[in-house]
Amino acid sequence: MFPLSSVVFPHQRIPLHVFEPRYVQLLHDVGEGEGRFGICLIARGSEVGGGDERHNVGTLVVLDNVTPLADGTFIVVATGVERIVIDEWLDDNPYPRARVHLHPGRDVPTDTQLLSSAEQAVRSLRVLHSEMDPDYSVAMDSEMSEAMCVRSWQLCSMTPMATLDQLKLLREDECDERLRQLAEICCERYGDLQRLLSQAPMSWGDLGEAE
Repeated sequence: MFPLSSVVFPHQRIPLHVFEPRYVQLLHDVGEGEGRFGICLIARGSEVGGGDERHNVGTLVVLDNVTPLADGTFIVVATGVERIVIDEWLDDNPYPRARVHLHPGRDVPTDTQLLSSAEQAVRSLRVLHSEMDPDYSVAMDSEMSEAMCVRSWQLCSMTPMATLDQLKLLREDECDERLRQLAEICCERYGDLQRLLSQAPMSWGDLGEAE
């Protein structure tokens, strides 16, 4: 297991900088197998050093690429595969380990209009977000899957939102309900950003403090 201070969704592609010896060992071990490991959100504590408390839901990921650096650390690219539930934490030797089971839930959207509405809400929020952060990318089309299930998870991963909102979406078993919640989160966030934009002068740092 690789506990992080952020949520990873199924079908989300993420980069990781691996530098702690225990996670270098994890890379070595999973690299000799199927290249898969779990990621979960840290509830309390730090990513570095251990001693953290962790949430019991996460995502199984698969290694796409591992690049060694001159300083002995690694840049890793991994992609989320499926949700997992942690049944039992084992001892952290030589790295965090747990017994888990796959928990896909009902991940096929049944309401195409709901999927379309959620996508529009995400797109609108990303456009407004880019007005406050010039470096924020609003492009979506080139990355979106035609498969409805994959697309629904991609929408979650593309949405700028609080970590606890991300966890809420990851925990939701029903895809349609997850899309409804996603649209609500986007609407609430959109309203928050509009209020911040109406306050002048304002810097990007003010947005971080507001969250």
